[in-house]
Amino acid sequence: MIAAASAPAQAREWLVYSQAEYASAARQLTPGDRILLADGEWKDFQIRLTGQGRSNAPIRLAAQTPGNVVLTGASNLKLSGRYLEVSGLTFRNGYSPDDQVIAFRTSAKAWADDSRVTGIVIDRFNKPDRRTEDNWVAIYGRGNRVDQSHFEGKANGGAMLIVVRQKGMPLDNRARIDHNYFGPRPPLGSNGGETIRIGTSTESGSDSGTVVEDNLFERCDGEVEIVSVKSGGNMIRRNTFLESQGSLVLRHGSGNIIEGNVFLGRGVPHSGGIRVINERQVIRNNYLEGLAGTDFTSAIAVMNGVPNSPVNRYMPVRDVMIERNSIVEVARITIGAGADAERSQAPRDVRIAGNLISGVGGKDPLRIEADASGVQFAGNVLAGKASAVAGIPARNVALERAENGLLYPRDRTLTIGASRDLRSVARESVGVAWYAKPAQRAVAFDSGRTIDVRAGASLGDAVKRAGAGDAVRLAPGSYTVAAPIVVDRPLTLRAARGSATIRMHTTLFQLEEGGALQLDGVAIDGSGAAIGSAVIRASARPMLGNYRVRIAHSRAANVPGDVIASSPATLAEAIAIDDSDFEGVAGAVVAAHAETGADGLYSAERVTIADSRFVKVGTIADLYRGGTDESTFGPHFAMTGSTVTDSGAVLLSGVQEAEVRGNRFVRSKGVAVVHSVGAPDTRIAGNTFAATPAPSVRELHYAGPPRAALEDNVMEKSL
Repeated sequence: MIAAASAPAQAREWLVYSQAEYASAARQLTPGDRILLADGEWKDFQIRLTGQGRSNAPIRLAAQTPGNVVLTGASNLKLSGRYLEVSGLTFRNGYSPDDQVIAFRTSAKAWADDSRVTGIVIDRFNKPDRRTEDNWVAIYGRGNRVDQSHFEGKANGGAMLIVVRQKGMPLDNRARIDHNYFGPRPPLGSNGGETIRIGTSTESGSDSGTVVEDNLFERCDGEVEIVSVKSGGNMIRRNTFLESQGSLVLRHGSGNIIEGNVFLGRGVPHSGGIRVINERQVIRNNYLEGLAGTDFTSAIAVMNGVPNSPVNRYMPVRDVMIERNSIVEVARITIGAGADAERSQAPRDVRIAGNLISGVGGKDPLRIEADASGVQFAGNVLAGKASAVAGIPARNVALERAENGLLYPRDRTLTIGASRDLRSVARESVGVAWYAKPAQRAVAFDSGRTIDVRAGASLGDAVKRAGAGDAVRLAPGSYTVAAPIVVDRPLTLRAARGSATIRMHTTLFQLEEGGALQLDGVAIDGSGAAIGSAVIRASARPMLGNYRVRIAHSRAANVPGDVIASSPATLAEAIAIDDSDFEGVAGAVVAAHAETGADGLYSAERVTIADSRFVKVGTIADLYRGGTDESTFGPHFAMTGSTVTDSGAVLLSGVQEAEVRGNRFVRSKGVAVVHSVGAPDTRIAGNTFAATPAPSVRELHYAGPPRAALEDNVMEKSL
């Protein structure tokens, strides 16, 4: 049923209850008209809104009650024309049937100008396969705005929001993106995980004129570029980046202004600041604190460029001003970042002036990695320590927090760095009031109740009774599992060390969407299992959520396959092994090589092994990341304090950060490292290799000597 009224003047309003009623009303729209979608679920609804409104009489589409209209299933929104406005809708429990959820166009030749999308929620509206890309919001045309909206949980490839610049459409976009909440985005494990991208390299020589202001970016960890600027003439101001891995990157395009932003890393690994490439960039009056990133994700990273660079590579840095910023308690500021045989052009005409700088623990955070003769340092203050590389004298500067929560010199006569009227973006000032922002990270292990299970009871039944964060405690004795136990929420299985043995006959635990598993004190016997069975296996179906596995104080023996087995289209956020024993494992203890292509996908973000013992194990760990793209941080690998006897190798291919320290290898195949991308940090130190080959490090693309620190290792030819 369509309900229509005339108010005000000649404007009309329809309250529609079905897609057919919407289509009928949409054909009649004139300036000032409004369509209201009735409260409820609208499934498989592909909305098309077209029309010519006026600046004082836009054509509007809205929810009857903001937040009570939910688009599910195969739904999306496309609009074209002028002076259109959409508000109050929620996209959840589904995904777009094409490559955009909201698009400011209905066809290649019909786009929207001077239009607005406001008060919209897109929450985990993801393609089922994380490898399939789409963009949640695509802004075409000019003069369009996206504001007061909430974006959370994008787990498949593609950006949350893009400004599209391509031939045949306006390039002077003048888009405005403001007062939005960009919420947690987990690591994607490949390129294509930006939160915002403005343009592409193809048309980056012209100005977009886009303004990104007053937004909150919270835990946006998709890839190294949180905001990727690939055009000129943009303004990025007064935004807050909170505990986010990655940086604001001036990737392509010149003449951009980065001003009044607040970056609060709080020590999160790879939390970065501003990466500078190209010409005529201005970075001023920003506040950057607690950023742990180095190299490309330094608090300030001024890149080396490629001489005569093609448009899609790294244009040299020229005529850049970095002034009056507070860069405090950061791990690194890098000048000449990425310098190598290709990126050999040093920055020129760069002025770094009037900045307040302090490093973590009072250290000097400045690193010069290329010719810095084209960089002028003037009037900067480095708190507590002189900078040998930048020529900044030491100065004893005490910092204290002001009412705005930011650090400033206690001596108020020292007017340096960011202004005292700077403010972080408040959570309540962005997004919508009617949709809650996430309060915490993933459910922690052992955060729930404890469920006791007697010996011989069904572990599968116990797991079914357990809620997220619960622990299943095994009484001493033996347990037999004949079919895989599905784990689709964070769960712990615990026993007094060695007192409870689980006898597996097939894969023991199957991780599904939402699953995470901790084994503590459990013994596993795979002597009766079928060949190829794994102790823990990721789902055979694509998983959007990143899973976690921890094995502590446990033992796995006679396993005819892998202990932890990854699968395509899944990503382990963290795999941790601590003080555990593995004997007679036919496959790998950590098999993280399911992604075998050259697109940069990989299977595990972070793998740590500590104080554990491996005897007659096929492979200790096998981590693989292919391709040459530099848009991700992982994989990371660390192995410390462990012993490996009569076993296979540690295989690390494409791993970005690797530490193998303080281990003993006996009659085994040792450590084999292949570097394929980026600037890997590999350290193999303080290990003993008895009747075991020396570590090998091979470079696939880098022309110089192997980039690894091999220190204090002991080679014993025989026992």
